[in-house]
Amino acid sequence: MAIEIHRDAWGVPHLRASDARQLARAQGLVTAHDRAWQLEVERHRAQGTSASFLGADALSWDVFARRARLADTARRCFAALERRDAETADWVRAYVDGVNEGLAEGAGRAPEFARTGLAPGRWQPWTPLAVWLGTHILFAGFPAKLWREQVIRHLGPEAVGLFATDGTGTAGSNGWLVTGERTATGRALLAGDPHRFIEDPGVYQQIRLACPEFDVVGLAVPGVPGIPHFGHTGTVAWAITNAMADYQDLYRERLRRTGAGVEALGPDGTWQRATRHTETVRIASEPPLEIEIVETPRGPVIAGGPEGLDAVTVPGPDGSGRGPAGPGADSAGEPAGPGEEPPYDPGADGEGRTGAADGWYHGPADGEAEALALRYPPRVTEDLGFSALLPLLRARTVTDVDRALDAWTEPVNVVQAADTAGGTLHRVAGKVPLRGQANRHHPVPAWLPGHDWQGTHQTPYADPPTTDGIAVMANARGLAAPLGVEFAPPHRANRIGALLDSRRTWTADDMAAIHTDTHLGSAAPLLERLTALTGLSPAAAALRDRLLDWDRRMDADSTDAAVFAALRHAVVRRLAAEPVFAPLTEPPAYPEVLLPWLALVPRVGHALEHLLEAKELYDIDRTAAVRDALEEIATAPPARPWSATHRLAPWRALPGQPAADAAEPGLGGDHDCVLCTSAVPGVTDRAARGPAARYVWDLADREGSRWVVPFGADGVPGSPHHHDQLPLWLKGELAPVVTDWTRLTPERTVPDTPRNPMTDLHVQHIDGFGTVRIRPVDPEGDAELIHSWVSDERAVFWGMNGLGRDQVAEIYAHMATLDTHHAHLVTKDGEPAALLQTYEPSADRVGECYDVRPGDLGVHLLLAPAGADGPHPGWTSGLVKAITTYVLRVLDRSRIVIDPDVRNAKAIARFERQGFTRGPAVVLPEVDLPEVYLPEKHAQLAFLERAVAFAG
Repeated sequence: MAIEIHRDAWGVPHLRASDARQLARAQGLVTAHDRAWQLEVERHRAQGTSASFLGADALSWDVFARRARLADTARRCFAALERRDAETADWVRAYVDGVNEGLAEGAGRAPEFARTGLAPGRWQPWTPLAVWLGTHILFAGFPAKLWREQVIRHLGPEAVGLFATDGTGTAGSNGWLVTGERTATGRALLAGDPHRFIEDPGVYQQIRLACPEFDVVGLAVPGVPGIPHFGHTGTVAWAITNAMADYQDLYRERLRRTGAGVEALGPDGTWQRATRHTETVRIASEPPLEIEIVETPRGPVIAGGPEGLDAVTVPGPDGSGRGPAGPGADSAGEPAGPGEEPPYDPGADGEGRTGAADGWYHGPADGEAEALALRYPPRVTEDLGFSALLPLLRARTVTDVDRALDAWTEPVNVVQAADTAGGTLHRVAGKVPLRGQANRHHPVPAWLPGHDWQGTHQTPYADPPTTDGIAVMANARGLAAPLGVEFAPPHRANRIGALLDSRRTWTADDMAAIHTDTHLGSAAPLLERLTALTGLSPAAAALRDRLLDWDRRMDADSTDAAVFAALRHAVVRRLAAEPVFAPLTEPPAYPEVLLPWLALVPRVGHALEHLLEAKELYDIDRTAAVRDALEEIATAPPARPWSATHRLAPWRALPGQPAADAAEPGLGGDHDCVLCTSAVPGVTDRAARGPAARYVWDLADREGSRWVVPFGADGVPGSPHHHDQLPLWLKGELAPVVTDWTRLTPERTVPDTPRNPMTDLHVQHIDGFGTVRIRPVDPEGDAELIHSWVSDERAVFWGMNGLGRDQVAEIYAHMATLDTHHAHLVTKDGEPAALLQTYEPSADRVGECYDVRPGDLGVHLLLAPAGADGPHPGWTSGLVKAITTYVLRVLDRSRIVIDPDVRNAKAIARFERQGFTRGPAVVLPEVDLPEVYLPEKHAQLAFLERAVAFAG
C-alpha cells in the first residue's frame, strides 16, 4: 500500500499509509511540503544557528540555545530513546526521513528561502526532539525567579505577593469537558483553545493520521511526529493546558578558572570540575561571535561566568515579543508578576537571606566569577517523554490515554480526556522534581547544601474527573497547585464554569459562544476605585459614570472597552513611575532572552488587581493615581472601538515578509477574558498572544467535531490555504472536521520506501501484550534458531523433523528467491516468537484442493517453544492479531487460508477461536523439491475473512 495524501476543503492533510512507520514518514513529507520554512527556522533555533540567516535580532536566542545545550540534550535524549524504546526511535527516524525527502520541494514553494539565501539542511533523527525542547524550554517560566530575586532585593520579600499572577497573571489555555449527561447526544464534548504567541505559520498543524492500527485527527506540532496535545481517535479524545508547574531551577554558581579548565564551588565546599568548550555563532552580515559553553554539575551556565561569558543585553520595551521569549512560549513565556498566596519570605528556611552567611546577593570572591546555571529535567534524565506519542495514537479509551501519559515528561500539562464508553480523565502529566521550597521561588546558591533534586512529585488526579458533568482547566490554581508557584488568575476558569452552568444541555455548536466570551473579570478593582472618586471635572465625572454602566465586555466593536483600556494604561504608567519602584527599572546584566520577565511596566500591568486591592502600597496614593488617569483620558477619550487599537500582531521569523493580507486585523477579548487576546497593559493594545487554535471534540460523532487555526493549513505566503481560516478565527467560527475519505480530494500517492531485506515489514503494539514485529527470515543468520524449532518433536506437523541445520538454511534460501512464497520471523518485545510463512495458494499444492479466490493468501505459523516458565495465556491470540493485521491490511488481502494437519487438533481449535471457519478436509499432493521432499499431507482447510477479522 502506497502512502496516500488527501486534502479537505481547507487544505488540511489527511494521510493514509500501510503502517505507523510509513505514516510517520508521510507526516514528515507533507509537513516539509507545507511548512518547509517554518521547519527550518525551528531546526536552526533549536541548534542556535538562526542568526546565520535571520541576523543579529536572533543572536540572543541562539546564544541562549547554545549555552542551555538544547541540541546536545536532544541528542542525548534520542540516544536514550533508542536504548529504552527502539520502536518509537525508529518511528521518529521515519518522520525525519519524510522531512528530508520533502524539504527540497517544500523550500521551492517558500519565498523566504530566496529572500534569506538559506538552503534547506538535513534533519537528524534527534532534530524533532530538539524542536520540541526549543519550543517548550520557557514554558515553566524559570526567568520569573530572577524577577522575584529583584523584588526581594529592592523591596523585600513581602513585595513578591503584590505582583502575584493570581491577580492579572499570565495568559494560558482554556479547556473544558462536558460529559454525556450534560450533552444533547449523550456523549461527551471536549473543547478549548491553547493560548500561545500567534505565529505565521501557526504553531499547530491540523492533520489526520490513518493506518491499520489507528486513525487520529488532531493538532500536531510542526517538526514533531504524532499528535501530542489535542487529538481524537474516534473512540477517545484528549486535550491539554499548561499546568503552570515549576520544574526548572536556577543556581547561583561560583566559578574559577584553573590551568585545567573551569571549576564550580559545590555544596560540600569543594571545587568541582565543570565542562567547557567554545562555539562560534554566525551572524548574517556581521562577524561571528565566539562564546564559551560551561556546564557545572547542576546544569549548563546560561549567564555570567568566567571572561567570555558576558551577557547579551538589549532589553525589549515590553517583553511581549515572541523573539526574545523563544518559540511558542506558553503561559509563562510572557512576562508576568510571580507571587504566592501568602507573602513569601525566602529567608524563612535559612536559604535566602541577604546576610553574609550565604553570599546570595554578594559578588564573588577574588579570582572567582558568578554565573547562573539552569537545571531542567530532560538534561538530567535524558528523557523528553516521546515514548508517550505512539501509545497516544493507539489509544482507544481514557485508560489508554492515562497509561500513555505516564511516560510524559515536559511541558507539564493538565489533561482532560473522554471516550465513547463514558470514561473521563482529568490529571496532570509530566515530571516535576522534588526539592526544597527555595529552589521553586528564586535562584539558589549552588555552594550550599539542600538544593539537590530528590525524585519526582506524584502525578495529581481529579477524583472524580468532573463535578456535575463538567470540568474546566484554564491554568488557574487548582489540580496542579502542589506543583507550581505562580498561576493564571481565576477569571477565565470561573467564567467558563459559570457559562457551562447556565444551561443543562450542550451541543458542539454551542461551544463557540464560550470560545468567544469577552467578559473581563479583572476589571472590578479598577472600576471599584472609580466609585470613591470625588472632585472630578464634569468630563471626568461623565466618563466615570459611563464606565460604571459598562457591561465589562471587551467586545471588538465596543468603544467603552477602548475607554477602559485607555484608563488602565494610564493607571499602570502612573504606578510604574512611582519612585519606590525605580530600582526595578534598571535592567540587570542578564541575556536579552531573559529580560522580558524583568520589565517593570508589564509587571505592574499584569499585577494591577493586587496593587489596587492591597491594604497599603508603600504610601502610594492610588486614589490620586486613578483620579489623575481618569482626568487625563477624559480630555480626549477614545472615539473608536476597542478593535481599532487591539490588533493582532503575529510573530514572523522574517520581519516585513510580504503578504497579501498583511494588515493587522482588529480583535475582541482581552487578557483575562475567555477570548484571551493578550495586550500588555501600560505598553500596548496590540496582541501578540491569543488562541493558537480552537477545537471541539465530539465523542458522539467525530465528524461532528470542529476546529480552526488563526491562519491556515499551508505555510506558504500567497497559497490558497495560507490565510483562508483567518476570517473564521476572527468571527469565532469553526471549520468542520471531515473524516469520510470520499469527501476528501486525493492529492497524490507516494510509494512505500524501499526496505532493506532484513528490516521490519510490520510493527504493531498490542495493549496488554507487547510490541510485535514481522521481518523477513535471514536464511543464514536465522538458520540456527529455526532449526532448533522445526527439529523439536512438537513441530512434527511442520514437516522438517530430521533435517540438519544446513538443510533448513537451504530451504529458506530457496524460498527467498520466490515471488510466491515468503518466510518471516515474528518477534514479541524483541524476542523471537514465531515463524510465519505466507504463500500464494494458486502457486502451491493447496491450490489444487479448493477454489482459490482473488485476494486469498495462505499462511503457515509455527510458534516458538514455551520458555522455562511455561506457556503464557493470550500469547497465541496476540501474535495472531498482529499477523492478521499484517496479512489483511498491510498486504491488503481479503482472506487468509490455513491448512494445518488434520491431526493437529490444538492448532485447529486455536484458529477457530480466532474466527477462522472450517473448510473441507483435503489431501495435499506430495511435492518433490530440490531441497526437500514434501510428502502427501492430510490437511484441514480453514478461512478468515477480512470482514470477520475486524468486525467491531
